[in-house]
Amino acid sequence: MSDRSVPTVRQLASPELLAGDRRTIARLISRIERGEITASQCQTALAPHLGRAHVLGITGSPGAGKSTLVHALLGALLARGQRIAVVAVDPSSPITGGAVLGDRVRMGDHGTHADVFIRSVASRGHTGGLSRSTGVIVDVLDAAGFDIVIVETVGAGQSEIEILRLADTRIVANPPGLGDDVQAIKAGILEIADVLAVTKADLPGSENAARDLKDMLHLRAAAAAGSWQVPVVCCSARTGEGIAALVGHVDAHLASAGRGQRLTAWAAGADTQQSAQDAFVRVMGLAAADPFAASMGITCTLAGAGHATVSLTLGPQHINFNGTCHGGVIFTLADTAFGLASNSHGVQAAGIDAHITYQRAARSGDVLHARATEVSRSRRLAVYRVDVVRDSDRAAISSFTGTVFRLDDEGQQASSGAGRQETM
Repeated sequence: MSDRSVPTVRQLASPELLAGDRRTIARLISRIERGEITASQCQTALAPHLGRAHVLGITGSPGAGKSTLVHALLGALLARGQRIAVVAVDPSSPITGGAVLGDRVRMGDHGTHADVFIRSVASRGHTGGLSRSTGVIVDVLDAAGFDIVIVETVGAGQSEIEILRLADTRIVANPPGLGDDVQAIKAGILEIADVLAVTKADLPGSENAARDLKDMLHLRAAAAAGSWQVPVVCCSARTGEGIAALVGHVDAHLASAGRGQRLTAWAAGADTQQSAQDAFVRVMGLAAADPFAASMGITCTLAGAGHATVSLTLGPQHINFNGTCHGGVIFTLADTAFGLASNSHGVQAAGIDAHITYQRAARSGDVLHARATEVSRSRRLAVYRVDVVRDSDRAAISSFTGTVFRLDDEGQQASSGAGRQETM
């Protein structure tokens, strides 16, 4: 098969791949990363062989100990005789554009094991904590017969929640010493975590961190009877403390939620090319019809069903008396993304609640991006989160969560009296 040829189903789902041949897996992943094979080609060819692997997502802030935790989990899972693949999403090298490979170095002890396959992929500027090819790489590893596919995200903040849609079970790693910072990240933790792991439990402050996380879980709205209750586990990859308990919670969640969750939306056609194009056109039209956002210098750069990204280059007019960006400007940027994303489905949405936190200051000349992502949607209500980041270093500037009331097809309010808002 030449590099320029269109691969056939037989070539993609080859007997060598399905038998787990490492060289075949590596070559196919390389072609995917180079863009020679599309996600749709792979999914079509591999569909009959998908849904066997348990996809385990590991995410958390930079320095939370994710890679070291993965290394410890590998040891525990290998002891049970399971075959494990790891997709480690690394920051892109500013020189080569490839993966920095820091994660792969920290997992080196297990990298040569016959039942382990580790692949580092570069984020290449893709936001969300993953790379554009991560999902289809997981499909390849699933088809290749691995029992567990571990996906480790790049160091993540509130904006990196793509793992929510990819993994069957999500572990959020939290180092001790969070202190007041836990208040700034609690929304993201509570929304994406199936298991909360307090890493580096051999260090001071781990018990306090676990207590803070448990307190936050109690503040959550009451869950429906029989739903999964998120556990908090203190663990240390260095001493082995808590690793067995963590694996036990992962097993319990698998029994509760099942595997192959990522395939449900795909099989239902939730993100077809046509619907994505329709949503893009709709959102861009709404953005063009917003004179207030235009007067602020805000432009829409990405759009689709349930999400929108807007950008702003800060100028002197956006700066307050302290020489930093005015909080109202950041709120407007986040609120604009919120409004566009919540109206992307073609059903008018009116904002009924919003909450914003500020992580760090921005200054004149900074380019800010606000990405709104749909967290949940019912017939009448939808919840979105917006993360504002600085373009130069991807630093988190602000986090915003909002709820909308979805109007009916005629654009009429329900009797609840939710306030009407034209474009959010």
